[in-house]
Amino acid sequence: MCRLGAAVLLFMAFVSATRAETVGDVGGAEIAAAKPGQILRIWPQPGGTVSGAKAFRILYRSTSDKGEPIALSGAVIIPDGPAPRGGRDIVAWAHPTTGVVERCAPTLLPDFSDTIPGLDDMIARGYVIAATDYRGLGTPGMHPYLIGESEARAVLDSVRAARNLPDSHAGRRFAVWGHSQGGHAALFTGELAASYAPELKLVGVAAAAPATYLAELFDADHQSIAGETLTAMALLSWSKVYDVALDTILDRAAKPSFEAVAHNCIESIGEMLQIEQDSQGLRRHFLSGDPTKIEPWKSIMATNSPGQAPAGAPVFIAQGTADTIVRPQITRQFADHLCEQGTRVVLIALEGGSHSYAGVGSAQAAVAWMAGRFAGERAPSDCR
Repeated sequence: MCRLGAAVLLFMAFVSATRAETVGDVGGAEIAAAKPGQILRIWPQPGGTVSGAKAFRILYRSTSDKGEPIALSGAVIIPDGPAPRGGRDIVAWAHPTTGVVERCAPTLLPDFSDTIPGLDDMIARGYVIAATDYRGLGTPGMHPYLIGESEARAVLDSVRAARNLPDSHAGRRFAVWGHSQGGHAALFTGELAASYAPELKLVGVAAAAPATYLAELFDADHQSIAGETLTAMALLSWSKVYDVALDTILDRAAKPSFEAVAHNCIESIGEMLQIEQDSQGLRRHFLSGDPTKIEPWKSIMATNSPGQAPAGAPVFIAQGTADTIVRPQITRQFADHLCEQGTRVVLIALEGGSHSYAGVGSAQAAVAWMAGRFAGERAPSDCR
């Protein structure tokens, strides 16, 4: 019986190793043998980082939605100087939409540190920053865009990786801070933290202009250039991740423009200008039906809308009043839902603030709010 058990375990390990995808010079067997959050490779972060800190780009082990071992890229930023007794607290940064293909990873940018709102303040407070690229950005395969469980696992394993990085002296307490897609990731991280990474202690979830009710957001946005771009990226991603034929929703005449837009990155002015040009064809032809009413797209949006499980920690939300991508009324609706769940929620309005401004515009308040959670203070609440 013992020999049989050993043989089964050996076979399972072999199967896992063969399923793990090779990434660069890291083989499937090495990925499969690693534990979630284990660092597989480490390099200096391109472009360095802010004064008073050092930054590293990493490849770390995570888990796919099918339970298979995978390798993800990300970055860890560590403050200089001695760590406090008990270790440094961690802030997991979840980035906004950059694209859905491998080259769109934020950590490949030479100015990566400039893309994290509030970084100087967080480093000054002594926090370690863990920043995932998410699956499929910086590593092979399609990025599971706005797929909550995938995002959350990427974030949680980046926190584990930060703790495993030599000289980080990171403790078990962390907060998660994200903008737009990253706000969506932050909310799902809160929901999954206790079950997926029970050894970690989540103290708070901070989200700027988070994507929440996906169907409602689609209805509000799909006729704008930005909305069409994000819709194209989402549909391309979901068609690959869920193995769904695009011809159930995509107008055949739209395919060339759709492919061009969906495979772009949106990390520079040049890329945004290219998307504006490529998207012209979508103004004439795009969708053959409404994905909020057609399966399986309808169910994909419902499944990946946060708020269906407990928030996992107090929540901070910032929302620009002039945001035309994540509409303020949808964010308010979501915040009210969290309040009904019994979550302590702070919702701040950025008067006249656009979608892209939400992260930068709320960073000071978000970092101060996270500092209160790390200090053990009772979370404030705007819930009535």
